[in-house]
Amino acid sequence: MPTTQDSAAADTPTLSVRTVWISDLHLGTPGCQAQALLDFLRDVECETLYLVGDIIDGWQLRRSWYWPQAHNDVVQKLLRKARKGTRVVFIPGNHDEFARKYVTHNFGGVDVMDEAIHVTADGKRLWITHGDLYDGVIQCARWLAIAGDLAYEFTLKVNRWFNRIRAKCGLPYWSLSRYLKHKVKRAVSYINEFENAVAREAKKRGAHGVVCGHIHHAEIREIDGVLYCNDGDWVESLTALVEHHDGRLEIIDRGDEAALPGMLPAVKPKAASAPVPVALPVPNAVANAAGHETIA
Repeated sequence: MPTTQDSAAADTPTLSVRTVWISDLHLGTPGCQAQALLDFLRDVECETLYLVGDIIDGWQLRRSWYWPQAHNDVVQKLLRKARKGTRVVFIPGNHDEFARKYVTHNFGGVDVMDEAIHVTADGKRLWITHGDLYDGVIQCARWLAIAGDLAYEFTLKVNRWFNRIRAKCGLPYWSLSRYLKHKVKRAVSYINEFENAVAREAKKRGAHGVVCGHIHHAEIREIDGVLYCNDGDWVESLTALVEHHDGRLEIIDRGDEAALPGMLPAVKPKAASAPVPVALPVPNAVANAAGHETIA
């Protein structure tokens, strides 16, 4: 049985940074990797934590209620960070758009904002938005977005069963939906259009860069002179964006911890032991040339 000392050790941060951005947790869905997220929140210590939308999946909860203890633990951990002095900012997305009517309010130490400007330690101005307002599908064809969400949910369900089989075979986690996103031409085009749209908007606002979520694709790159940063998600990629104390930005990838509910852990291959050196016979000609005596 774990002791109080063990629990305190488990909550001791191992990563100290200035700022953390996470989004697309999708709490309230079976696909949320709540335990891996909770482990990350325990490991990291920061001055400011941005929750960049789709934290709670209102779309899914309206269809059917799903809220295990692990999801409650994540919410409690976020509130605990706020109580202990971390500035926590929640910027709602399309899946938790119900929270947009509470913009400018503070709940349990969490500031709800429509968008934000963050200034890094080295002076870069980063515009922070979930990104759904710059997604043409959601803005122009909401029914198509909902249909796509249902298809995505089905893909994740298939993915969970598939990975349970892989785990039993000792194979690592593999994301079907990520594979489809990178292989289907239209999906790649959609991602590129989204990235270009938010980068253009950041430039219009006079920002050096943008931090967003929404498309579940973590990346840091420059687009037309604008720094584009996407913090990914906690359904498939298990990624976060962090700012170090010198202003350097980095994507933290916890994808190797992916473990779906009820899924057996994948067996990692054992490290190969170092080969034992074997003395090889020296040919007579070589031994004689080197001045060695040979035994007949």
